Amino acid sequence: LVQKIVTTHQEIDPTNILSFNAKMIPFPDHNQSPRNVYQCQMAKQTMGTPVHSLMHRTDNKMYCLRTPQSPLVKTESYDAYAIDNYPLGTNAIVAVISYTGYDMEDAMIINKASAERGFAHACIYKTERINLNDRLYDGRNVFFHRDPADATLAAYVDADGLPQVGKLYSKNDPLVCLLDKETGSYMVKRYHSSEDAYVDNIKIIGSGNGAELLKHICVTFRVIRNPFVGDKFASRHGQKGINSFLWPAENMPFTESGMVPDIIFNPHGFPSRMTVGMMIESMAGKSAALHGIKHDATPFKFSDEQPAVEYFGQLLTKAGYNYYGNERMYSGIDGRMLEVDIFFGVVYYQRLRHMVADKFQVRATGAVDLLTKQPVQGRKRGGGIRFGEMERDSLISHGTAFLLHDRLFDNSDKDYACLCTGCGRLISTNFKNFWNNATHQTPNAIVNVSSRMICAICKTSDNIEFVQFPYVLKYLIAELSSVNNKLIVNNKEHILNIQHILCNIPIFPLFTGISKHEWITDDRLPL
Repeated sequence: LVQKIVTTHQEIDPTNILSFNAKMIPFPDHNQSPRNVYQCQMAKQTMGTPVHSLMHRTDNKMYCLRTPQSPLVKTESYDAYAIDNYPLGTNAIVAVISYTGYDMEDAMIINKASAERGFAHACIYKTERINLNDRLYDGRNVFFHRDPADATLAAYVDADGLPQVGKLYSKNDPLVCLLDKETGSYMVKRYHSSEDAYVDNIKIIGSGNGAELLKHICVTFRVIRNPFVGDKFASRHGQKGINSFLWPAENMPFTESGMVPDIIFNPHGFPSRMTVGMMIESMAGKSAALHGIKHDATPFKFSDEQPAVEYFGQLLTKAGYNYYGNERMYSGIDGRMLEVDIFFGVVYYQRLRHMVADKFQVRATGAVDLLTKQPVQGRKRGGGIRFGEMERDSLISHGTAFLLHDRLFDNSDKDYACLCTGCGRLISTNFKNFWNNATHQTPNAIVNVSSRMICAICKTSDNIEFVQFPYVLKYLIAELSSVNNKLIVNNKEHILNIQHILCNIPIFPLFTGISKHEWITDDRLPL
Protein backbone atom coordinates (compact mmCIF):
# COMPACT_ATOMS: atom_id res chain seq x y z
CA LEU A 1 0.00 0.00 0.00
CA VAL A 2 1.05 3.61 -0.51
CA GLN A 3 2.36 5.07 2.74
CA LYS A 4 1.48 8.66 3.47
CA ILE A 5 4.36 11.15 3.64
CA VAL A 6 6.84 8.38 2.81
CA THR A 7 5.81 8.03 -0.84
CA THR A 8 3.18 9.22 -3.26
CA HIS A 9 3.60 6.51 -5.93
CA GLN A 10 4.95 2.99 -6.01
CA GLU A 11 5.02 -0.03 -8.29
CA ILE A 12 2.17 -2.48 -8.07
CA ASP A 13 4.76 -5.26 -7.92
CA PRO A 14 8.56 -4.98 -7.57
CA THR A 15 9.10 -7.18 -10.64
CA ASN A 16 7.51 -4.53 -12.86
CA ILE A 17 10.88 -2.77 -13.05
CA LEU A 18 12.22 -5.76 -15.02
CA SER A 19 11.92 -6.53 -18.71
CA PHE A 20 10.19 -9.56 -20.17
CA ASN A 21 13.41 -11.58 -20.38
CA ALA A 22 14.58 -10.49 -16.94
CA LYS A 23 11.34 -11.71 -15.40
CA MET A 24 12.16 -15.24 -16.57
CA ILE A 25 15.41 -15.42 -14.58
CA PRO A 26 15.04 -17.37 -11.32
CA PHE A 27 16.37 -15.57 -8.24
CA PRO A 28 17.91 -12.67 -10.21
CA ASP A 29 18.24 -10.64 -7.00
CA HIS A 30 20.92 -13.12 -5.88
CA ASN A 31 23.08 -12.67 -9.01
CA GLN A 32 25.58 -10.07 -10.08
CA SER A 33 23.78 -7.66 -12.43
CA PRO A 34 25.99 -8.26 -15.54
CA ARG A 35 25.10 -11.96 -15.37
CA ASN A 36 21.40 -11.13 -15.54
CA VAL A 37 22.08 -8.94 -18.57
CA TYR A 38 23.95 -11.80 -20.25
CA GLN A 39 21.03 -14.13 -19.66
CA CYS A 40 18.62 -11.60 -21.18
CA GLN A 41 20.68 -11.78 -24.38
CA MET A 42 21.15 -15.55 -24.34
CA ALA A 43 17.44 -16.16 -23.78
CA LYS A 44 16.93 -14.83 -27.32
CA GLN A 45 19.45 -17.36 -28.66
CA THR A 46 17.94 -20.53 -27.20
CA MET A 47 16.89 -23.45 -29.36
CA GLY A 48 13.50 -23.61 -27.72
CA THR A 49 10.03 -24.03 -29.16
CA PRO A 50 9.56 -21.12 -31.57
CA VAL A 51 6.06 -21.92 -32.90
CA HIS A 52 3.45 -24.66 -32.90
CA SER A 53 2.67 -24.25 -36.60
CA LEU A 54 5.87 -25.59 -38.16
CA MET A 55 3.91 -27.50 -40.80
CA HIS A 56 2.38 -24.28 -42.09
CA ARG A 57 5.43 -22.01 -42.11
CA THR A 58 8.18 -21.40 -44.67
CA ASP A 59 10.83 -19.59 -42.63
CA ASN A 60 14.33 -19.62 -44.13
CA LYS A 61 15.77 -21.06 -40.92
CA MET A 62 14.19 -22.05 -37.64
CA TYR A 63 15.71 -23.76 -34.61
CA CYS A 64 13.66 -26.19 -32.57
CA LEU A 65 14.38 -28.21 -29.43
CA ARG A 66 13.06 -31.75 -29.81
CA THR A 67 13.01 -32.76 -26.11
CA PRO A 68 12.10 -29.60 -24.15
CA GLN A 69 10.90 -29.62 -20.55
CA SER A 70 9.10 -27.29 -18.18
CA PRO A 71 11.44 -25.95 -15.47
CA LEU A 72 11.03 -27.20 -11.91
CA VAL A 73 12.01 -23.74 -10.66
CA LYS A 74 10.29 -20.84 -12.41
CA THR A 75 8.95 -17.36 -11.80
CA GLU A 76 5.36 -16.18 -11.77
CA SER A 77 5.83 -14.72 -15.24
CA TYR A 78 6.20 -18.21 -16.70
CA ASP A 79 2.54 -18.86 -15.99
CA ALA A 80 1.43 -15.32 -16.73
CA TYR A 81 2.92 -15.43 -20.24
CA ALA A 82 2.28 -19.17 -20.76
CA ILE A 83 5.97 -19.84 -21.41
CA ASP A 84 5.45 -23.51 -20.56
CA ASN A 85 3.73 -23.77 -23.93
CA TYR A 86 7.03 -22.70 -25.50
CA PRO A 87 9.68 -24.36 -23.30
CA LEU A 88 13.26 -23.11 -23.62
CA GLY A 89 15.44 -25.88 -22.20
CA THR A 90 15.87 -29.05 -20.19
CA ASN A 91 16.16 -29.88 -16.49
CA ALA A 92 19.67 -31.24 -16.05
CA ILE A 93 21.28 -33.06 -13.12
CA VAL A 94 24.39 -30.98 -12.44
CA ALA A 95 27.40 -31.93 -10.32
CA VAL A 96 29.75 -29.07 -9.40
CA ILE A 97 33.15 -30.74 -9.48
CA SER A 98 36.54 -30.46 -11.21
CA TYR A 99 36.51 -33.86 -12.85
CA THR A 100 39.30 -34.40 -15.43
CA GLY A 101 40.77 -31.50 -17.37
CA TYR A 102 37.91 -31.26 -19.84
CA ASP A 103 35.94 -28.83 -17.66
CA MET A 104 38.46 -26.01 -17.37
CA GLU A 105 37.39 -22.42 -17.94
CA ASP A 106 33.93 -22.40 -19.55
CA ALA A 107 34.01 -26.00 -20.71
CA MET A 108 31.58 -28.56 -19.38
CA ILE A 109 31.22 -32.32 -19.65
CA ILE A 110 27.95 -33.90 -20.80
CA ASN A 111 26.97 -37.46 -20.00
CA LYS A 112 27.14 -39.41 -23.27
CA ALA A 113 24.30 -41.71 -22.22
CA SER A 114 22.07 -38.70 -21.50
CA ALA A 115 22.80 -37.26 -24.95
CA GLU A 116 22.01 -40.60 -26.58
CA ARG A 117 18.68 -40.77 -24.73
CA GLY A 118 17.56 -37.39 -26.06
CA PHE A 119 19.10 -34.77 -23.76
CA ALA A 120 19.05 -31.40 -25.58
CA HIS A 121 18.33 -32.95 -28.98
CA ALA A 122 17.43 -30.31 -31.54
CA CYS A 123 16.91 -29.76 -35.23
CA ILE A 124 17.00 -26.95 -37.76
CA TYR A 125 14.26 -26.38 -40.30
CA LYS A 126 15.47 -24.84 -43.57
CA THR A 127 13.23 -23.95 -46.49
CA GLU A 128 14.27 -23.84 -50.13
CA ARG A 129 12.02 -22.24 -52.73
CA ILE A 130 11.96 -23.55 -56.30
CA ASN A 131 10.07 -21.26 -58.66
CA LEU A 132 10.10 -22.20 -62.33
CA ASN A 133 8.99 -18.69 -63.27
CA ASP A 134 12.31 -17.21 -62.12
CA ARG A 135 14.79 -15.63 -64.51
CA LEU A 136 16.99 -18.68 -63.97
CA TYR A 137 14.88 -20.60 -66.47
CA ASP A 138 14.66 -17.73 -69.03
CA GLY A 139 10.90 -18.01 -69.42
CA ARG A 140 11.09 -21.54 -70.78
CA ASN A 141 8.05 -23.76 -70.52
CA VAL A 142 9.35 -26.15 -67.85
CA PHE A 143 7.45 -28.04 -65.20
CA PHE A 144 8.05 -30.80 -62.65
CA HIS A 145 8.13 -34.35 -63.99
CA ARG A 146 10.37 -37.36 -63.40
CA ASP A 147 12.42 -38.74 -66.29
CA PRO A 148 11.08 -42.27 -66.94
CA ALA A 149 14.30 -43.25 -68.72
CA ASP A 150 16.47 -42.68 -65.66
CA ALA A 151 15.84 -45.53 -63.21
CA THR A 152 18.13 -44.05 -60.53
CA LEU A 153 15.77 -41.10 -59.96
CA ALA A 154 13.01 -43.30 -58.51
CA ALA A 155 14.91 -43.62 -55.19
CA TYR A 156 14.93 -39.85 -54.69
CA VAL A 157 12.18 -38.24 -56.77
CA ASP A 158 8.48 -39.09 -56.95
CA ALA A 159 6.64 -39.54 -60.24
CA ASP A 160 5.54 -35.90 -60.18
CA GLY A 161 9.19 -34.78 -60.09
CA LEU A 162 9.08 -33.60 -56.47
CA PRO A 163 11.29 -34.83 -53.59
CA GLN A 164 10.16 -37.71 -51.41
CA VAL A 165 8.87 -36.60 -48.00
CA GLY A 166 10.82 -38.26 -45.17
CA LYS A 167 13.77 -39.13 -47.41
CA LEU A 168 17.32 -38.41 -46.20
CA TYR A 169 19.24 -36.41 -48.80
CA SER A 170 23.01 -36.05 -49.05
CA LYS A 171 25.12 -33.72 -51.13
CA ASN A 172 24.58 -34.04 -54.92
CA ASP A 173 21.55 -36.31 -54.54
CA PRO A 174 18.78 -35.60 -57.10
CA LEU A 175 16.20 -33.32 -55.52
CA VAL A 176 13.70 -32.43 -58.26
CA CYS A 177 13.38 -33.31 -61.93
CA LEU A 178 12.18 -30.82 -64.55
CA LEU A 179 10.84 -31.34 -68.05
CA ASP A 180 11.30 -28.75 -70.79
CA LYS A 181 8.08 -29.02 -72.78
CA GLU A 182 9.53 -27.34 -75.86
CA THR A 183 12.65 -29.49 -76.25
CA GLY A 184 11.47 -32.61 -74.40
CA SER A 185 14.69 -32.72 -72.37
CA TYR A 186 14.87 -33.39 -68.63
CA MET A 187 16.89 -31.43 -66.08
CA VAL A 188 17.81 -32.60 -62.57
CA LYS A 189 18.26 -30.13 -59.74
CA ARG A 190 20.45 -31.56 -56.97
CA TYR A 191 20.77 -31.09 -53.23
CA HIS A 192 23.85 -28.89 -52.71
CA SER A 193 24.21 -28.57 -48.94
CA SER A 194 27.15 -30.40 -47.35
CA GLU A 195 24.96 -31.45 -44.40
CA ASP A 196 22.53 -34.36 -44.69
CA ALA A 197 18.88 -33.44 -44.20
CA TYR A 198 15.43 -35.00 -44.25
CA VAL A 199 12.63 -33.58 -46.40
CA ASP A 200 10.12 -32.64 -43.73
CA ASN A 201 7.33 -31.36 -45.95
CA ILE A 202 6.60 -29.86 -49.35
CA LYS A 203 4.25 -26.94 -49.95
CA ILE A 204 2.81 -26.53 -53.43
CA ILE A 205 2.06 -22.91 -54.29
CA GLY A 206 -0.42 -22.52 -57.12
CA SER A 207 -1.49 -19.57 -59.20
CA GLY A 208 -4.33 -17.21 -58.42
CA ASN A 209 -6.86 -18.87 -60.71
CA GLY A 210 -5.52 -22.39 -60.19
CA ALA A 211 -5.51 -23.11 -63.92
CA GLU A 212 -1.72 -23.01 -64.53
CA LEU A 213 0.70 -25.91 -64.27
CA LEU A 214 2.63 -26.51 -61.08
CA LYS A 215 5.50 -24.01 -61.09
CA HIS A 216 6.29 -23.05 -57.48
CA ILE A 217 7.13 -25.25 -54.45
CA CYS A 218 8.69 -24.79 -51.01
CA VAL A 219 10.74 -27.71 -49.71
CA THR A 220 11.38 -27.72 -45.93
CA PHE A 221 14.43 -29.68 -44.79
CA ARG A 222 14.99 -30.97 -41.27
CA VAL A 223 18.62 -31.07 -40.18
CA ILE A 224 19.27 -33.13 -37.05
CA ARG A 225 21.54 -31.44 -34.51
CA ASN A 226 22.23 -33.58 -31.46
CA PRO A 227 24.70 -32.34 -28.79
CA PHE A 228 28.24 -32.39 -30.08
CA VAL A 229 31.65 -31.27 -28.87
CA GLY A 230 31.87 -27.50 -29.33
CA ASP A 231 28.15 -26.71 -28.95
CA LYS A 232 27.13 -23.95 -26.56
CA PHE A 233 24.89 -24.33 -23.51
CA ALA A 234 23.91 -21.93 -20.74
CA SER A 235 21.98 -21.87 -17.51
CA ARG A 236 19.47 -19.09 -16.80
CA HIS A 237 22.08 -17.16 -14.82
CA GLY A 238 24.50 -16.16 -17.56
CA GLN A 239 26.70 -19.21 -16.93
CA LYS A 240 27.51 -20.23 -20.48
CA GLY A 241 29.53 -23.34 -21.21
CA ILE A 242 30.91 -25.26 -24.17
CA ASN A 243 30.44 -28.99 -24.43
CA SER A 244 34.01 -30.26 -24.31
CA PHE A 245 33.44 -34.00 -24.08
CA LEU A 246 30.65 -36.55 -24.29
CA TRP A 247 31.85 -38.63 -21.35
CA PRO A 248 30.72 -42.28 -21.09
CA ALA A 249 28.29 -42.85 -18.22
CA GLU A 250 30.42 -45.63 -16.73
CA ASN A 251 33.29 -43.18 -16.21
CA MET A 252 31.17 -40.39 -14.71
CA PRO A 253 31.10 -39.90 -10.93
CA PHE A 254 28.01 -41.34 -9.25
CA THR A 255 26.21 -40.83 -5.93
CA GLU A 256 25.51 -43.40 -3.23
CA SER A 257 22.06 -43.95 -4.74
CA GLY A 258 23.65 -44.63 -8.15
CA MET A 259 22.59 -41.38 -9.82
CA VAL A 260 24.93 -40.08 -12.53
CA PRO A 261 24.91 -36.35 -13.45
CA ASP A 262 23.97 -35.08 -16.90
CA ILE A 263 26.40 -32.16 -16.71
CA ILE A 264 29.66 -31.61 -14.83
CA PHE A 265 30.14 -27.92 -14.02
CA ASN A 266 33.48 -26.50 -12.93
CA PRO A 267 33.27 -24.92 -9.43
CA HIS A 268 35.70 -22.16 -10.44
CA GLY A 269 32.84 -20.53 -12.37
CA PHE A 270 31.14 -19.42 -9.15
CA PRO A 271 33.54 -17.28 -7.06
CA SER A 272 34.34 -14.56 -9.60
CA ARG A 273 30.92 -14.47 -11.27
CA MET A 274 28.96 -14.61 -8.05
CA THR A 275 25.89 -16.32 -9.53
CA VAL A 276 24.47 -17.39 -6.20
CA GLY A 277 21.06 -17.67 -7.86
CA MET A 278 22.27 -20.74 -9.74
CA MET A 279 23.28 -22.40 -6.48
CA ILE A 280 19.86 -21.67 -4.98
CA GLU A 281 18.18 -22.97 -8.16
CA SER A 282 20.16 -26.21 -7.80
CA MET A 283 18.90 -26.66 -4.25
CA ALA A 284 15.36 -25.64 -5.21
CA GLY A 285 15.30 -27.95 -8.25
CA LYS A 286 16.53 -30.86 -6.18
CA SER A 287 13.88 -30.30 -3.49
CA ALA A 288 11.20 -29.87 -6.16
CA ALA A 289 12.11 -33.22 -7.71
CA LEU A 290 12.10 -34.93 -4.31
CA HIS A 291 8.74 -33.52 -3.19
CA GLY A 292 7.05 -33.58 -6.62
CA ILE A 293 6.31 -29.85 -6.75
CA LYS A 294 7.45 -26.74 -8.61
CA HIS A 295 9.04 -23.83 -6.77
CA ASP A 296 8.44 -20.14 -7.23
CA ALA A 297 11.69 -18.28 -8.05
CA THR A 298 10.18 -14.82 -8.51
CA PRO A 299 12.64 -12.11 -7.40
CA PHE A 300 12.27 -10.23 -4.12
CA LYS A 301 10.18 -12.99 -2.53
CA PHE A 302 12.90 -13.87 -0.03
CA SER A 303 14.68 -11.52 2.36
CA ASP A 304 17.45 -11.52 4.93
CA GLU A 305 14.91 -12.51 7.58
CA GLN A 306 13.64 -15.38 5.43
CA PRO A 307 16.57 -16.44 3.21
CA ALA A 308 16.03 -18.76 0.25
CA VAL A 309 18.90 -21.06 1.26
CA GLU A 310 17.26 -21.72 4.62
CA TYR A 311 13.86 -22.44 3.08
CA PHE A 312 15.11 -24.92 0.47
CA GLY A 313 17.68 -26.40 2.86
CA GLN A 314 14.89 -27.37 5.23
CA LEU A 315 12.98 -29.03 2.38
CA LEU A 316 16.08 -31.04 1.48
CA THR A 317 16.49 -32.08 5.12
CA LYS A 318 12.89 -33.26 5.26
CA ALA A 319 13.57 -35.48 2.25
CA GLY A 320 16.58 -37.00 4.00
CA TYR A 321 19.28 -35.16 2.07
CA ASN A 322 22.06 -32.80 3.07
CA TYR A 323 20.92 -29.30 4.08
CA TYR A 324 23.09 -27.61 1.41
CA GLY A 325 22.52 -30.17 -1.35
CA ASN A 326 25.91 -31.87 -1.02
CA GLU A 327 26.21 -35.61 -1.68
CA ARG A 328 28.83 -38.30 -1.27
CA MET A 329 30.11 -39.33 -4.70
CA TYR A 330 32.37 -42.03 -6.07
CA SER A 331 34.77 -41.99 -9.00
CA GLY A 332 33.42 -43.76 -12.05
CA ILE A 333 36.91 -44.69 -13.20
CA ASP A 334 38.32 -46.52 -10.15
CA GLY A 335 35.30 -46.61 -7.80
CA ARG A 336 37.02 -44.79 -4.94
CA MET A 337 35.01 -42.43 -2.78
CA LEU A 338 35.78 -38.78 -3.42
CA GLU A 339 37.40 -37.01 -0.48
CA VAL A 340 34.82 -34.20 -0.28
CA ASP A 341 31.07 -34.07 -0.73
CA ILE A 342 29.93 -32.70 -4.10
CA PHE A 343 27.28 -30.02 -4.64
CA PHE A 344 24.61 -31.91 -6.60
CA GLY A 345 21.24 -30.66 -7.84
CA VAL A 346 18.87 -29.85 -10.71
CA VAL A 347 19.47 -26.80 -12.93
CA TYR A 348 17.45 -25.77 -15.99
CA TYR A 349 19.86 -25.59 -18.96
CA GLN A 350 19.29 -23.95 -22.33
CA ARG A 351 20.87 -25.09 -25.56
CA LEU A 352 21.95 -22.09 -27.65
CA ARG A 353 21.96 -21.87 -31.42
CA HIS A 354 25.76 -21.45 -31.60
CA MET A 355 26.91 -24.83 -32.89
CA VAL A 356 30.26 -25.97 -34.17
CA ALA A 357 28.61 -27.49 -37.26
CA ASP A 358 27.77 -23.96 -38.44
CA LYS A 359 31.14 -22.39 -37.60
CA PHE A 360 33.98 -24.83 -38.20
CA GLN A 361 36.28 -23.95 -41.07
CA VAL A 362 38.82 -26.30 -42.60
CA ARG A 363 40.62 -26.31 -45.92
CA ALA A 364 43.15 -28.53 -47.67
CA THR A 365 42.85 -27.25 -51.25
CA GLY A 366 40.37 -24.90 -52.81
CA ALA A 367 39.73 -21.74 -54.77
CA VAL A 368 42.35 -19.01 -55.07
CA ASP A 369 42.03 -15.33 -55.82
CA LEU A 370 42.55 -14.57 -59.51
CA LEU A 371 44.53 -11.40 -58.76
CA THR A 372 46.92 -12.52 -56.02
CA LYS A 373 46.80 -16.33 -56.43
CA GLN A 374 46.31 -16.56 -52.66
CA PRO A 375 43.48 -18.58 -51.02
CA VAL A 376 40.13 -16.82 -51.03
CA GLN A 377 38.44 -15.64 -47.85
CA GLY A 378 35.18 -16.88 -46.39
CA ARG A 379 33.77 -20.09 -44.98
CA LYS A 380 31.04 -20.48 -47.59
CA ARG A 381 33.55 -20.20 -50.43
CA GLY A 382 35.79 -22.86 -48.91
CA GLY A 383 38.44 -20.26 -48.16
CA GLY A 384 41.44 -20.40 -45.92
CA ILE A 385 41.97 -18.98 -42.45
CA ARG A 386 43.94 -15.76 -42.47
CA PHE A 387 47.52 -16.02 -41.28
CA GLY A 388 47.91 -12.46 -40.05
CA GLU A 389 50.66 -10.18 -38.80
CA MET A 390 50.41 -11.34 -35.19
CA GLU A 391 50.70 -14.99 -36.21
CA ARG A 392 53.69 -14.12 -38.36
CA ASP A 393 55.38 -12.25 -35.51
CA SER A 394 54.77 -15.18 -33.20
CA LEU A 395 56.56 -17.60 -35.53
CA ILE A 396 59.39 -15.12 -36.03
CA SER A 397 59.85 -14.78 -32.27
CA HIS A 398 60.14 -18.56 -31.97
CA GLY A 399 62.65 -18.77 -34.80
CA THR A 400 60.57 -21.24 -36.82
CA ALA A 401 61.78 -20.14 -40.24
CA PHE A 402 60.71 -23.27 -42.11
CA LEU A 403 57.21 -23.14 -40.64
CA LEU A 404 56.94 -19.47 -41.61
CA HIS A 405 58.10 -20.33 -45.12
CA ASP A 406 55.55 -23.15 -45.30
CA ARG A 407 52.56 -20.99 -44.28
CA LEU A 408 53.38 -17.80 -46.17
CA PHE A 409 54.90 -19.32 -49.29
CA ASP A 410 54.41 -23.03 -49.97
CA ASN A 411 50.74 -23.05 -48.89
CA SER A 412 49.86 -19.57 -50.09
CA ASP A 413 50.88 -18.16 -53.47
CA LYS A 414 53.99 -20.09 -54.50
CA ASP A 415 54.74 -19.45 -58.16
CA TYR A 416 57.46 -19.96 -60.74
CA ALA A 417 58.81 -17.52 -63.31
CA CYS A 418 61.90 -16.60 -65.26
CA LEU A 419 64.14 -13.82 -63.99
CA CYS A 420 66.65 -11.88 -66.04
CA THR A 421 69.75 -11.60 -63.86
CA GLY A 422 71.27 -9.12 -66.28
CA CYS A 423 68.76 -6.34 -65.66
CA GLY A 424 67.11 -7.82 -62.56
CA ARG A 425 63.58 -7.63 -63.92
CA LEU A 426 60.94 -10.26 -63.26
CA ILE A 427 58.25 -9.06 -65.67
CA SER A 428 60.40 -8.35 -68.74
CA THR A 429 60.85 -11.99 -69.86
CA ASN A 430 58.73 -13.48 -72.62
CA PHE A 431 58.53 -16.60 -74.80
CA LYS A 432 60.58 -16.91 -77.99
CA ASN A 433 59.07 -17.76 -81.35
CA PHE A 434 60.00 -21.45 -81.26
CA TRP A 435 58.17 -22.71 -84.24
CA ASN A 436 60.43 -20.71 -86.59
CA ASN A 437 63.58 -21.65 -84.68
CA ALA A 438 65.76 -24.24 -86.36
CA THR A 439 67.06 -25.55 -83.03
CA HIS A 440 63.55 -26.64 -82.06
CA GLN A 441 62.95 -29.88 -83.97
CA THR A 442 59.38 -30.90 -83.04
CA PRO A 443 56.53 -29.33 -81.05
CA ASN A 444 56.73 -32.14 -78.45
CA ALA A 445 60.47 -31.92 -77.86
CA ILE A 446 61.65 -31.37 -74.27
CA VAL A 447 63.32 -27.97 -74.00
CA ASN A 448 64.83 -26.23 -70.96
CA VAL A 449 62.44 -23.56 -69.69
CA SER A 450 65.07 -20.86 -69.39
CA SER A 451 66.20 -21.41 -72.97
CA ARG A 452 62.66 -20.79 -74.21
CA MET A 453 62.54 -17.31 -72.68
CA ILE A 454 64.09 -14.02 -73.73
CA CYS A 455 64.42 -10.71 -71.90
CA ALA A 456 62.61 -7.92 -73.72
CA ILE A 457 65.08 -5.38 -72.31
CA CYS A 458 68.41 -7.18 -72.71
CA LYS A 459 67.36 -8.92 -75.99
CA THR A 460 69.14 -12.12 -74.91
CA SER A 461 68.48 -15.45 -73.24
CA ASP A 462 71.89 -15.80 -71.61
CA ASN A 463 70.88 -14.39 -68.22
CA ILE A 464 67.48 -16.12 -67.79
CA GLU A 465 67.06 -18.03 -64.51
CA PHE A 466 64.06 -20.11 -63.40
CA VAL A 467 63.09 -18.99 -59.87
CA GLN A 468 60.40 -19.47 -57.21
CA PHE A 469 58.72 -16.46 -55.68
CA PRO A 470 55.42 -15.36 -54.03
CA TYR A 471 53.02 -14.39 -56.79
CA VAL A 472 52.04 -11.26 -54.89
CA LEU A 473 55.60 -9.99 -55.52
CA LYS A 474 54.92 -10.07 -59.24
CA TYR A 475 51.68 -8.21 -58.60
CA LEU A 476 53.59 -5.61 -56.54
CA ILE A 477 56.17 -5.15 -59.30
CA ALA A 478 53.41 -4.61 -61.87
CA GLU A 479 51.66 -2.09 -59.62
CA LEU A 480 54.88 -0.16 -59.03
CA SER A 481 55.66 -0.17 -62.75
CA SER A 482 52.34 1.51 -63.44
CA VAL A 483 53.51 4.53 -61.43
CA ASN A 484 57.06 4.54 -62.89
CA ASN A 485 58.80 2.70 -60.08
CA LYS A 486 60.88 -0.29 -61.07
CA LEU A 487 61.78 -3.04 -58.66
CA ILE A 488 65.04 -4.85 -59.44
CA VAL A 489 65.94 -8.25 -58.04
CA ASN A 490 69.64 -8.48 -57.24
CA ASN A 491 70.01 -12.22 -57.60
CA LYS A 492 73.62 -12.31 -56.43
CA GLU A 493 72.98 -10.86 -52.98
CA HIS A 494 69.32 -11.99 -52.73
CA ILE A 495 68.04 -8.49 -51.92
CA LEU A 496 65.43 -6.21 -53.44
CA ASN A 497 66.36 -2.74 -54.64
CA ILE A 498 63.75 -0.21 -55.59
CA GLN A 499 64.92 2.33 -58.11
CA HIS A 500 62.94 5.39 -58.99
CA ILE A 501 62.92 6.65 -62.53
CA LEU A 502 61.23 9.59 -64.13
CA CYS A 503 59.85 9.11 -67.62
CA ASN A 504 57.27 10.79 -69.80
CA ILE A 505 54.65 10.64 -67.00
CA PRO A 506 55.46 13.03 -64.11
CA ILE A 507 55.94 11.59 -60.61
CA PHE A 508 54.42 13.76 -57.84
CA PRO A 509 55.09 17.14 -59.54
CA LEU A 510 53.53 18.99 -56.59
CA PHE A 511 56.20 17.70 -54.25
CA THR A 512 59.24 17.72 -56.58
CA GLY A 513 58.70 21.31 -57.63
CA ILE A 514 59.11 20.44 -61.33
CA SER A 515 57.11 22.58 -63.67
CA LYS A 516 55.15 21.22 -66.58
CA HIS A 517 57.79 22.26 -69.14
CA GLU A 518 60.70 20.84 -67.16
CA TRP A 519 59.50 17.22 -67.10
CA ILE A 520 62.27 14.87 -68.21
CA THR A 521 61.48 12.85 -71.30
CA ASP A 522 64.35 10.38 -71.29
CA ASP A 523 63.88 6.79 -72.42
CA ARG A 524 67.38 5.61 -71.53
CA LEU A 525 65.99 3.87 -68.41
CA PRO A 526 63.06 1.87 -69.74
CA LEU A 527 60.77 -0.08 -67.43
